[in-house]
Amino acid sequence: MTEAYIYDAARTPRGKGRPDGSLHEVTSVALSARLLNAVKERNGLEGHAVEDVIWGNVTQVKEQGGCLARSAVLASELDQSIPGLAINRFCASGMEAVNLAANQVKGGAGQAYIAGGVEMMGRVAMGSDGAAIAVDPSLTFGTYFVPQGISADIIATEYGFSREEADALAVESQRRAALAWGENRFAKSIVPVLDQNGLTILDRDEYMRPGTSLEDLGKLKASFKDMGESMPGFDKVAMLKYPHLDHIEHIHHAGNSSGIVDGAAAVLIGNAEFGKAYGLTPRARIRSTAKIGTDPTIMLTGPVPVTEKILRDSGMAISDIDLFEVNEAFASVVLRFQQAFQIEPSIVNVNGGSIAMGHPLGATGAIIIGTLLDELERQDKNVGLATLCIASGMGAATIIERV
Repeated sequence: MTEAYIYDAARTPRGKGRPDGSLHEVTSVALSARLLNAVKERNGLEGHAVEDVIWGNVTQVKEQGGCLARSAVLASELDQSIPGLAINRFCASGMEAVNLAANQVKGGAGQAYIAGGVEMMGRVAMGSDGAAIAVDPSLTFGTYFVPQGISADIIATEYGFSREEADALAVESQRRAALAWGENRFAKSIVPVLDQNGLTILDRDEYMRPGTSLEDLGKLKASFKDMGESMPGFDKVAMLKYPHLDHIEHIHHAGNSSGIVDGAAAVLIGNAEFGKAYGLTPRARIRSTAKIGTDPTIMLTGPVPVTEKILRDSGMAISDIDLFEVNEAFASVVLRFQQAFQIEPSIVNVNGGSIAMGHPLGATGAIIIGTLLDELERQDKNVGLATLCIASGMGAATIIERV
């Protein structure tokens, strides 16, 4: 089978996903086109160089509706002969775009793709598209649906994680992100966002709170306690599903959960012939990809079984992985991953994660693949694994290996 190589990985800085965020006046299609143009320019590509653009975005309504991927192509400097595929696997949409593109290349369906995703959470509100699992009683009741924050607290309760542990992980995420920016570790991947006059709108992740302390986080109220204990009583729903639990420990709040932000990311994937045609040197090969369905109530445990699956499918062991990126949707997700595989925290999310820098839903999967590759190169390591939990109970993972 043909190898699928990563030739480039780029992302925009992440802006605060609210009206005073730096990217609030930038549309999803404009930000996506900016990144497509950057990939084209950075690699000296012709407008027809890739087979397709596969683009993830979660909230596919309003300006993010329709086939956003095709709209982004038409707004970019790519040729109109390039189509566009918009996909949605919730928080793993950007990763699934990359994985799909890689598997297309491996199967011989085109020499190269640009894959990634976007989410402008300050412009198109999360959940504004609706979801049958959340709003259709015929499905909601049968799946024991609870919101994701409740799911994160169920994980903490089930696996014994305290608020202090969750807060400590959050403080460390902020420390690592600040250090990474201070040492310019993201410089290779960041594409500044410019206005129509060429002036810089944003060139740095702006959600970070580098001075965050355990004392600061200790003052925050648990975000999901009220919705769990009062109407509609999601704690009771959870305990119907898991009768061995006599209560739900609510440990998550805004400081140890992922931030709402705007951003986009892209990965250039191609075979060896593509690289030779454009004089490009591959940075890594995509060794393996995987996805899995999991319990829809606890919902966010997917990184553990999908990692077991991808290792099994690729004939690898956890000890074969040098570095990990595990999306920090909530602190308990990462704590559970580290617990399940007995991994040293020092090799997980080396440069911080979504708690510190934010989680632009459709883009994050592509962001963490790029971050992982940059860090493998910085440390001169070889193999990395990126994984995310996914709404309604799924998991996705990608293993990359430097070449």
